[in-house]
Amino acid sequence: MGPSIAPSTATSPAGAISAGQPRKSRGRDAFDNPPSSTQVWKPTGVRRKEVLKALGIFQRATADQLWRMLRPTDRHDRLTRDTLNALKKTGMTRVETRLESGHQLWVLTEKGHKEAKLLLPKNVRMSALRKLEYDDEGKPVKAEGYDEHAAAVTSTAAVLTGAGYGTPLSWQTEIAHRLPYGYTQYADLTMRAPDAGVPAMLLEVDRVNEPVDELVDKLRRYHDWFELLAPKVDANKERAAQGAAVHDFRLWSRIYPPTGREGYVPLAFVFTGKTDAQRESRMRRLEQAARTYVGGEPYPGRGAGITAVDYHQAVPVVVTELERITADPAGAAGAVWRRLGREEWQTLPEALDNPDGDRLYAVKRREARDRRVEREAAEREAKRPVCTRCGAKFTDDRWRETERSSWPGRWDDLCGACAEASVARADAERATQRQAEDVAAGTTAEAEVSKARGLFRRRG
Repeated sequence: MGPSIAPSTATSPAGAISAGQPRKSRGRDAFDNPPSSTQVWKPTGVRRKEVLKALGIFQRATADQLWRMLRPTDRHDRLTRDTLNALKKTGMTRVETRLESGHQLWVLTEKGHKEAKLLLPKNVRMSALRKLEYDDEGKPVKAEGYDEHAAAVTSTAAVLTGAGYGTPLSWQTEIAHRLPYGYTQYADLTMRAPDAGVPAMLLEVDRVNEPVDELVDKLRRYHDWFELLAPKVDANKERAAQGAAVHDFRLWSRIYPPTGREGYVPLAFVFTGKTDAQRESRMRRLEQAARTYVGGEPYPGRGAGITAVDYHQAVPVVVTELERITADPAGAAGAVWRRLGREEWQTLPEALDNPDGDRLYAVKRREARDRRVEREAAEREAKRPVCTRCGAKFTDDRWRETERSSWPGRWDDLCGACAEASVARADAERATQRQAEDVAAGTTAEAEVSKARGLFRRRG
């Protein structure tokens, strides 16, 4: 079981930083409620409201979990415990049981439940009231049913909230996803943290105590639900849609906000319990069995050097461990997430990103287009005519000039310069010939005139 549900301590261990909490600049012996100080740090109205709303959402929680969720910058959970006790005095909260870990498990009373309902926004799902039960003798019955899975679910929300992924109001538990074949898939947690780059995410907490096939079935059912069409959509238009446009026709886009990335709403499996080796083996087996739903499809034209993956109809699945999160100095904000299909551990935004998706596709298409242009240019260059006289290649203008006419020209096998020289030489030759012809014609005319004059004289 993760450290998030370990017994409360008066001080943090020397040099230790709680998951998702920044280092404090104050002295090591400074406390939220200094035991030796005459100053009394009382729970504020703001803290009371925070606790009421958190218990209204999660139903049951320890002071440690509420501390990590609501006030991760506090050195420890002492002020959170004081707030719970102050609410207990006013009849808003009560201790339901004490866990084996030593924690007191807190719940709302009927009075506190009504107050929390007034504080929570209308769109936030309120948890059911945990009523106090009595035996035949009128003594309170010890509460049952709070198992380690419920503790792990609340601890998961606590460490993620403490790392900056939303607020307690960002979470909802046991949200139903109804399927047409009669099954309803409930999500352990749903998170909305747009300011942290995760508009929406579904979480399943697993204590390594059920077959991997059960996890794969959950993933399959989520995929089936994401595929459901919204009411009254045009099925023909949906079939014709491609890429991100397909989501406009899906039911999920009416319920969850756009993810800001390719694919459906991401799903996270948070493992806890057993050994490191068992959790690692479980993640690997899940990865192998879930390829159909997480791998995406090749883009059209992959054979043309396009290696990008189309994730638009895939479920982005990330995995982590509560033990890994609590051991990392940065908590859930650190490189404690792994995307199925990848080997490296990354931050959550990095793991959810798709650098090999649309962006790579655009780059590869541009590269393919550039290669095609270069290839066509090379092929055209190889066909470029060469002057039969000087051996020079035709210019583009000269080439177009020779191709413009359907009749072969006299000097089409010559480059522009040689053709111009040939034209000039031919023009000069014609001019010389005309001049010679003109001279010859003039001599002949004079002879004819002289002959005519001689005949005239003889007759006269």
